[in-house]
Amino acid sequence: MFNIKEIAKSFLVSLWFMFLTFPIMVIRVNTIYKTIEWRWKNLIMIGAGSFLLSFVWRYFIKRKESGVKQAESGKEQKVPLFRRILEERKLFIPATVLTGLFALVFPFIFSSYQINIMTTALMYVILGLGLNIVVGLAGLLDLGYVAFYAVGAYSYALINYHFSLGFWTVLPVGAIMGALFGILLGFPVLRLRGDYLAIVTLGFGEMIRLILENWNEFSFGPSGIAHIPRPGLFGIAMSLENSIIYLYFLMIAITLFTIFVVNRLQDSRIGRAWIALREDEIACQAMGIDKTKTKLTAFALGATWAGMVGVIFAAKTTFVNPASFTFLESAMILSIVVLGGMGSIVGVMIAALILILLPEYLRAFSEYRMILFGAIMVIMMVFRPQGIVANVRRTYEYHGTPSKNAK
Repeated sequence: MFNIKEIAKSFLVSLWFMFLTFPIMVIRVNTIYKTIEWRWKNLIMIGAGSFLLSFVWRYFIKRKESGVKQAESGKEQKVPLFRRILEERKLFIPATVLTGLFALVFPFIFSSYQINIMTTALMYVILGLGLNIVVGLAGLLDLGYVAFYAVGAYSYALINYHFSLGFWTVLPVGAIMGALFGILLGFPVLRLRGDYLAIVTLGFGEMIRLILENWNEFSFGPSGIAHIPRPGLFGIAMSLENSIIYLYFLMIAITLFTIFVVNRLQDSRIGRAWIALREDEIACQAMGIDKTKTKLTAFALGATWAGMVGVIFAAKTTFVNPASFTFLESAMILSIVVLGGMGSIVGVMIAALILILLPEYLRAFSEYRMILFGAIMVIMMVFRPQGIVANVRRTYEYHGTPSKNAK
């Protein structure tokens, strides 16, 4: 329950917001008639809204603190909905079946615009899962992940332009090029951690973008490369609408393949080495794990998926230029990993769908949609910093050696 002190704090917050917004929201000068209009209604709405939001904010903060205290005292807590769905088979199987059926009928119900948005969201799901290997599992903060994305896109664009090779031929080439550039980035940063690693990867991403933008003889500069062929199907000619549907189903297949591979990697020996590296690099090395090999593998495998999605991006848009591969893209992919939950496959998928689909469906609030987008991110990071689906940390208990007489 809230006492008078908490209400007074919310009241002071509302007064402060009213004071800050007074010149903008209340006073309006008409330069034509040289008059001043006083909009006191706006001031009242700001005061009431900020008081209510502050009150609700404090309420949820109190709930969060009480939940932490219960966890520390060992009391049982309610299991979150996503965790219940993942752990309980009777909930997980129906949820998976319904999701699969919806994905199959989606392109036959909705318009081409909606299919394009969903295809883009699936591309970011794969990008998020790729970066999740580097950041979520290995604990290596990579702010230049978009560079590998650009390498894959330009690999398809340039190879098709010079040698007329198709999508399916270049798709593995883009993945290999991404892996090679991942190793190229991995070598200089083997001894770096934390902020220093983030700065170097950020610089690497900007270097790739500036090279593509200024090396006109190689990448055609800011003009980019156009008329890139869409994915084909045994040489069958397809209309634009059929091509969009085909790419959508192709993205579903590649997404399922990515989920399978990343899940197997996470449970493999190299996956456990990544997690050990993330938790304590010194202890990891002391246990005999090759730190150099582990880091390079993380960078290479993470970049492989970015290179593959870069090829798909070039085929989807049929045009690439350096403006598509700015730092904002890296920040968006990193936000997907953090918001979904570090190391959580399901969490990254949900976060990618939310962060890509939400701005599109908030176009009705075009003036305020980025404010709403930012507010949702802030609220999420305050009240659930572990992400949408927190990755459960594995613990091992030793119960002693069983006796010989035990049956």
